[in-house]
Amino acid sequence: MRLIVQNLACRRSGRRIFAGLGFSLGAGEALMVTGRNGAGKSSLLAMLSGRLKPDAGVIRVEDVGEATLAECLHVVGHRDGLKSALTAEENLVFARDLLGAPTASPRDALEAMGLVHALRLPVGYLSAGQRRRVALARLLVCRRPLWLLDEPTAALDTASQAVLSGLMARHRAEGGLVIAATHMPIGLDDARELRIAPPSPAQPVAETEDWA
Repeated sequence: MRLIVQNLACRRSGRRIFAGLGFSLGAGEALMVTGRNGAGKSSLLAMLSGRLKPDAGVIRVEDVGEATLAECLHVVGHRDGLKSALTAEENLVFARDLLGAPTASPRDALEAMGLVHALRLPVGYLSAGQRRRVALARLLVCRRPLWLLDEPTAALDTASQAVLSGLMARHRAEGGLVIAATHMPIGLDDARELRIAPPSPAQPVAETEDWA
């Protein structure tokens, strides 16, 4: 799979957030999206996921057959997207059945996140970090090549951050793509950085470079 973004622009409530943004990402590659609060990191991920319409520009995928972009991606946003009254297992079963292409059982996914003991607990009883790990476990219950992650390490302890880093490395080794909006390095080796800056009439608002 290859993701191509060209000359993308975002406007929210009549205000231009960014413009002229472009990049391409292929199998095994990762992109870190950085910038100050309000720069448009989450808005970019919302555009890629189809939840927000760009003010201008093109987003397209190649080498995916007849699949649409929406059928190729997982999204883990600021909100965990979990049903508090359902157990961790029930939330993952719902995600698996909705997204299709199952690759792991809910038990195996939670075990990978160090949370198998919460399998039959309503997620409303879990801590913020545990809920985050359940949300991340959705990445494992079905196969989708593009992961869109918005501050994925939020509420995670050091051990859980290391687990996430290993999951992303394995996903990339299998040909997957990762785009993560974050304020700090999260263990994505050799990732490029897309830094979104305030718009200026005289210069581009975003630039891509190697992540160090």
